[in-house]
Amino acid sequence: MGIKDFLQSRRDDAELGKGLWRRAHDRFVRGLDRFHQILERVPSGPTLEELVPLANDLADLLPRVRSIASEAQRLAPSASNDIPASPSGVYSDLHRALSKAGNSLALCAEALAMTRCSGDCTSSCTRTTIIARRVETVEQHVADAEARLEAARQESLTPAS
Repeated sequence: MGIKDFLQSRRDDAELGKGLWRRAHDRFVRGLDRFHQILERVPSGPTLEELVPLANDLADLLPRVRSIASEAQRLAPSASNDIPASPSGVYSDLHRALSKAGNSLALCAEALAMTRCSGDCTSSCTRTTIIARRVETVEQHVADAEARLEAARQESLTPAS
């Protein structure tokens, strides 16, 4: 671990904590890294040209996921595996949405790897269509997490009875 990695780790600890929000963020980062590692092995050509914008769309989600996780850590600090309690269960819903985003991104990478290994698709689908559908799912989960975060903000502003 170099100094750059050490400093990034310290920043991550400060913003994301060491608990559940950090793990949700890190899961997303690992999925994104894996997607790009597989993409690097796709031969040049029309397929690669169609996949690069999808990879960019996924990479554009990372700042949003980091923002969600850091805001969640600020609202409901977590240093363990336990989901912070809330009257309406909003933190559980938020964590579920973030986890689904990370898992869906891992499925994107898996789908990309499988399309590299498979033969020709049937006439009703293309390889990039399969990946594009997976990317849309990841985007939906991130948008859901943002909505859950807004609900958590609203809940934190409401005085406890």
